[in-house]
Amino acid sequence: MNDDVDWDHAFEQSTVAPSVAPAVATPPPSSVTSDQLRHVLKEVFGYGSFRPLQESIIRDSLDGRDVLALLPTGGGKSLCYQLPALVRPGLTVVISPLIALMKDQVDSLRANGVAATFLNSTLDEGERRKRWRGLHTGAYKLLYLAPERLILGTMPDELARWGVSCLAVDEAHCISEWGHDFRPEYRQIGALRERFHQVPFLALTATATERVRSDILGQLHLRDAATYVASFNRPNLVYRVLPKSQPSQQVIGFLKDRKDEAGIIYCSSRAGADALAARLLEAGIPATAYHAGLEKADREKAQDRFLRDEVRVVCATIAFGMGINKPNVRFVLHHDLPKNLEGYYQETGRAGRDGLPGECLLLFSAGDVAKQQSFIEEKTDAREQQLAREQLRQMVHYAESSQCRRAALLGYFGETFGSDNCGACDNCQSPRSSYDGTVAAQKLLSCVYRVRQRSGFDFGLNHIVTVLTGGEVERVKRYGHDQISTFGIGAEHSRNEWGAIARELIRLGYLRQQSGEFPTVELAPEGLAALKDRRRISLTRPMVSPRTRSSRAGEIECDELLFEKLRVLRRRLAEEQGVPPYIVFGDVTLRSMARDYPENPSEMHAISGVGEAKFRAYGEAFLTEIRDHLRVNPKRRFGG
Repeated sequence: MNDDVDWDHAFEQSTVAPSVAPAVATPPPSSVTSDQLRHVLKEVFGYGSFRPLQESIIRDSLDGRDVLALLPTGGGKSLCYQLPALVRPGLTVVISPLIALMKDQVDSLRANGVAATFLNSTLDEGERRKRWRGLHTGAYKLLYLAPERLILGTMPDELARWGVSCLAVDEAHCISEWGHDFRPEYRQIGALRERFHQVPFLALTATATERVRSDILGQLHLRDAATYVASFNRPNLVYRVLPKSQPSQQVIGFLKDRKDEAGIIYCSSRAGADALAARLLEAGIPATAYHAGLEKADREKAQDRFLRDEVRVVCATIAFGMGINKPNVRFVLHHDLPKNLEGYYQETGRAGRDGLPGECLLLFSAGDVAKQQSFIEEKTDAREQQLAREQLRQMVHYAESSQCRRAALLGYFGETFGSDNCGACDNCQSPRSSYDGTVAAQKLLSCVYRVRQRSGFDFGLNHIVTVLTGGEVERVKRYGHDQISTFGIGAEHSRNEWGAIARELIRLGYLRQQSGEFPTVELAPEGLAALKDRRRISLTRPMVSPRTRSSRAGEIECDELLFEKLRVLRRRLAEEQGVPPYIVFGDVTLRSMARDYPENPSEMHAISGVGEAKFRAYGEAFLTEIRDHLRVNPKRRFGG
């Protein structure tokens, strides 16, 4: 395959014409009925119903109201501005942070018969002028721009001439310095509010705490905005944490249990991503590396190979992901500890975007915690250090907790999970047993008490553990802590084990850890009472690696032989078009075909994801494949 294919011209020469295909007239937006919206939804996008909140968001935007929408990854954010663009007059401008994200969405829209384009630095002069002329003549319904290009030169004047009727800000959390992916250029978007004061703004993101939401509203100058916050729960994802031990072998074992499945492995460093990709290739697993240290052409090649299913695993730093709209990512594995829960949630959210099951595995070690702490110490801004320490504390709490992973993630975003057992995380599927940890707890609590008694002030957790394990270091001797009764009484546990015990005592409320530059630990009132009363304290046994693969509820049962034939056909058609396979049809659509066996146009149109333009382009080819399969294979029946 030619990796340098010109996708724009490939689409112009394809059977999918880049023309708008809403099957209704264009009435004033406020008069568009629900039936008309659903008609466009099915005819253009191939879906029979809206996902939660989509129609309400679309209605408010069509009525001219500013909207802030938080929908989880895979929750259908893009449709909230793509569909109204087809039923309102004028041009919808989409602010997008990444070239790859723009290109992916424009390719998908064109495959559905929608006139969309982007302007960015990848275009040569001839192509740029061609698109510019199309914008002047009203040939497009959607235009994608990067935030820095939005206010470049005469662009605001051009936007006014092009009849902008909506400004959609994708990945809106990038505007907030409190978010996990702050981008200063996003702050420039708010300057357009006064210029386009009658144009509704639509801000969308998948991850934002209450503080970030408030920042988005303020920075974009949204007025009386309708705010929609969907559940952050991704019920099709399974969350697991394993103790890191010989991680390369752990990763290879995980991948060999998931033959032919695509996924992303996040590493904390560029060197780590390169080394792991090389190790996987040696083990016969098609993999590639992606990080900011690669040349631009190499990054683009790695991304395209992954999108086109030429490799099934990308070993990447956090530089990879935001612009990836690959719906059939079946797993996200964190080889190293993420910096914060917000980033972790967004990264795991790249699994199962198609609604089919996805797995999220985190390999955890105390060494990774220490590594992150050393990075934090290198920061020169005290405020940044304090924020990073608090975020790391929350991340470690998540990794070590014996409570429901899903409840912990939702709780971080202010949402309460309405069950004691999600049934789809390691702690709920295989609860860890508890043990009588009274002796260990008494030793640790007593050490915290004696250290303060000796010196008159508190120390950090590492110092307490050093005293417990009898560390003959200068700092311990300087304060006379080698002379107290608790020095060296914890030899039965390693430093890492004592650290885990201490962090559980913090979670249980027996200890308190202060924030700030020197996060000391102190006895909480509950801990002092437990120490004096010699109260029994139950602790959780450490995590262990399971012997079997976790269950994955929600898979669409289908004829796997036919599904594989349809995948091969999809790959061939995608290569002919010069696009990623999921642009043709997603896995959900193929599995539905392999379950329902459509044999005529009417039955094919009933399959979710088959819109009119895609049926014209690909429908007969897939019908022929299904009919050929049924000539030699009987139909199978599936539950549900």
